[in-house]
Order: sequence, then C-alpha cells, then structure tokens
Amino acid sequence: MTESQDSKALEAGRHDLYRARLARTRDCMRRAGIPALVVLDPVNVGYATGARNMTIFAMRTPARYLLLFAEGPSILFDYFGCEHLARGLPTIDEIRPAKGLCFISSGGDPAGAAEAFAAEIASLVRAQSGGLGALGIDRFPFRVVEALKAEGFALRDSDEVFCPARAVKLPIELPYMWEAMRRVEAAAADMEAAIRPGRREDEIWAEFQRPFIAAEGHYVATRLMQSGPRTFPYFQECDSRVVEAGDLVCFDSDACGYEGYAVDFSRSYLVGDGAASDGQKRLYGLAREQLEWNVALIEPGAAYRDIAEQAWRVPEEHQESRYYCIGHGLGVAGEFPNIPHARPDAPYPLAGAVEPGMVICVESYIGSAAEGQGVKLEQQLLVTESGTELMSLIGFDQRLESRMV
Repeated sequence: MTESQDSKALEAGRHDLYRARLARTRDCMRRAGIPALVVLDPVNVGYATGARNMTIFAMRTPARYLLLFAEGPSILFDYFGCEHLARGLPTIDEIRPAKGLCFISSGGDPAGAAEAFAAEIASLVRAQSGGLGALGIDRFPFRVVEALKAEGFALRDSDEVFCPARAVKLPIELPYMWEAMRRVEAAAADMEAAIRPGRREDEIWAEFQRPFIAAEGHYVATRLMQSGPRTFPYFQECDSRVVEAGDLVCFDSDACGYEGYAVDFSRSYLVGDGAASDGQKRLYGLAREQLEWNVALIEPGAAYRDIAEQAWRVPEEHQESRYYCIGHGLGVAGEFPNIPHARPDAPYPLAGAVEPGMVICVESYIGSAAEGQGVKLEQQLLVTESGTELMSLIGFDQRLESRMV
C-alpha cells in the first residue's frame, strides 16, 4: 500500500504513543496500590513499552518478561540474543537476558529456573524499594508463582492495572486505531472480491492475510471465515471446504493490526451471482435488526445492566445459538468490558457503565438449525463524550438486505 502523510506522521509519533501508554500504566499501578509488576503476556509488555518480539511464540513460551516499577525503572528481560531489538525505546531503562521458565526453555529444569527468576526479581525490587510488598503478575507458570510467594511477595493480578489502563483509550491512541481499521478494511475488501464458487475457504481467507501483513499487520487471532453449512453453528474456523454458489460466507476480522491495535468487525456475504433465498434474507434481516438495535444502546454513561435489559430480544428459535455476549471492549486486544446477556434467573454480574474513550464492538449472530446456516455481523464503535462514532465503515452485502424493521 502507498504510505500516506497521515501514516508517516503516525510512524514519527510512535515513541510519544509508547510514552503515553507507559505513563497510563504507571498511573493505574498507583491507583491499584501495586508498586511493581512483572508481566509475561506480550500484549501487556507491548502496551506498557511498545517492545515487540515474536508475539505468537511469546504467547506460549515463558521466555520474555517485563519488570516495571510505578516509581522507578522499566526493565525488559528479552529472549536470549534479542536484547538489541528494544534498544532506543524511550520506555525501557534496562535490558537483560530472560530466563526460560518452562520445561523446554529452561533446559529441563523449570524448578531451578523459577527459583533463580524469583530471586533476581526480589533482588531488584529490594534494591529499588527497600523491601518486598505487592507484586502484580500475569500468567506465569505455577512453579514461578510459588517461587515468588516463597520470596515473600504479596502477589496481585496485573489485570487490576491493565484492564482499566487499556479499557479507556488515550487521545493519542485513537489515530492509530483509525489507521489500523483503514488498513484492515482494505484487506477485507480484497478478500471479499476473491469470494467465488470453486475456491476453498482457506484460499479465500488467505486473500485477507496477504494485504493485512503487507500493511504492517501483526497477527490474526482467529480463523473465523466459514461457508455454507459450516456457518451454523458459529465459531467454525476456515478449512478446505470448497465454496459453492448460493452459500453464505461469514467473516470476522479478529485482526491485531497496525501498531498492535485490534480491529474487529464481522460481515456475511452471498456467494455467486444469484439471488439470496428467502431464508437467507430472513436470517440476515434479523441479524441486522439485532445489530442496529444494540448499537443504538451504546452511549457514554449507559450502565451495562441497562444495555443488557434493553437489548434486542433474540427469538426463541435462535436463543441456543446466539452470540455469547452483547458486545465487548477492544484496544490492543479484546478488552474490558464483555457485556453479558441478562438472565431472568440471576442478578446481572457486571457493574459499571460505558465511558468515553472506550471502543466497543457490538456482536450479532443469528443461526438456524432448521436451515443449516447463519449470519454473523459486528460493528466497532468509538465512544465519545456525546455519543459514538462508527469505526467499521466497510459495506454490507446489499443482495442480502430486505430487512425486517
């Protein structure tokens, strides 16, 4: 893709973005009463510092982590031989080689690696603060957690820091999210143009991946692109099925795009040049009605419970296969909140309300066991002081319109 002036400006300002997110993280640490945290999740590490390295590998291998003080340095422990990658980042004060903390990465001695890791972290914390107190952690292996406890730390969940930090976007983040959306929608348009009878699902989905990666996309979190009878029930990831004329195709972007910002919208398409069936139009019409009704409920100050109680009522025949939530937050990943459906037999579980600066994705899935197909739609919204802005502007398949309103 051709780099625009806006893209050049965003690239030039990325260190300011990283500084702002680090300051936000530290502010949330102070509010939570967590003076230090050590985190393994590459999404947490990337949010706090902008340091990125082998993200998918790091999601499954505990071999890279960050020690961050609310009042003190930021120390990145990077995968051995990768120390040079984060040099020059204004958010990193020191870089050290990380210890492998699982059976494989520790050389077959995870217990010994855990003890050495905990001793090093304790030494650094004592040197900074004079003693051990609360330490925020995320998903370290069991042995590591036990070793940190044995050193004397009072362990806290780092979600207490990162959930509020990432839920509400800073103004500096928003241009990067808009740019990520622009690039992902362009890739999705290429994929839509490639939908035709005789092609496999995975071939079609690959037409999304190529331009997405070429536009500095990081990774796609799921393979949610399915066709025909595989559109019901939902959550069937794309495979080698050959797409046929008259099929529905459901696509969910689930893409971690430019500068690590997630883009999440869903569309459903009709394959071939023929007309949609009455059943397809009925399902599509219900899905559009649900989507637009629930989008209208998202506004600053709206309580999650009120949204759920006022949400579009899914007809009984579609209840069993409905989407699991009304909507969810988005940022550098799926974020707080997940807005659950109301249940008449239980108190509503989620307190709080929508806040300006949140990005909320509203979900809709209407599937039919009788028809053996379903429709998936989703919109991404930015919550402002006065309402919402629709971020996902890519069009719908007009052949499936004829909505029930």
